[in-house]
Amino acid sequence: MAKKVQHLVDIIVPSYNRKPLLRRAVSSIYNQSYQNWRLFIVDDGSTDGTSEEFYGDKSRLLKLEKNKGVSYARNYGIKHSQAKWLAFLDSDDEWLSHKLEKQIEYSDKNPNYSLIHCNELWIKDGKVLNQEKQHKKQGGRIFTPSVDLCCISPSAVLIKRTVFNEIGFFKEDFPVCEDYDFWLRFCSRYEVGFLDAALVVKYGGHLDQLSKKYFAMDYWRVKALLPFLKDENLSVIEREKVKQTLIKKTGILLKGYKKHNNFKNYAEIEEIYKSLKLF
Repeated sequence: MAKKVQHLVDIIVPSYNRKPLLRRAVSSIYNQSYQNWRLFIVDDGSTDGTSEEFYGDKSRLLKLEKNKGVSYARNYGIKHSQAKWLAFLDSDDEWLSHKLEKQIEYSDKNPNYSLIHCNELWIKDGKVLNQEKQHKKQGGRIFTPSVDLCCISPSAVLIKRTVFNEIGFFKEDFPVCEDYDFWLRFCSRYEVGFLDAALVVKYGGHLDQLSKKYFAMDYWRVKALLPFLKDENLSVIEREKVKQTLIKKTGILLKGYKKHNNFKNYAEIEEIYKSLKLF
């Protein structure tokens, strides 16, 4: 029997002032049953001693002098990696021990996919959360469900590095929703491989989650969706889905700005809303 090819996987973990959580994430990488990997930890300008930690002989620390944001840090790691396959792990998440092994096996059986993701276990404040129907993960042509919400988690992905040459990197001017934007770009062109097994543990409830730090995150989702109004990779039905979602999100934003007396982006969103009604 021919020996299975042990594909090298470069793993990228961006982190900012999360040393205790980062230890848990890194430990879950070293505990993988699949061991042909290299780890790139991108210290995004941390001030908590992250760069002083010893992580092991298979890891490399990439230290940024200033905090640049998760997109810049993730892109920085991608540009320093060399393997055919890349994987990401957010510093507040962890992998179950067979995560990489199962995804590599899936990729060998389904070589046409350049992105494979998996299911997740959600834990908040120490309790397991049941995922609602809208959060159900899936594979194939998933652009339409990806419009409604972020259907892919960076920590759940195994992705070919050639993808970044084809569609670009994570947008560094997006402080949040950079993953939502990237998956839209991917799903507008390609089908997604999916492994229906919970191989990632995602933790919620800690105070430094990006979703807790930014007001009106739908502003960034609107910015991500706009280019797809006329995207020729999409069907007529998919483009209509984009339009209707934009109308809904811009309308909600305008009401929210008024309610909270926050008019920073009001004029921009109002102009988009009016143009959509005429489009």
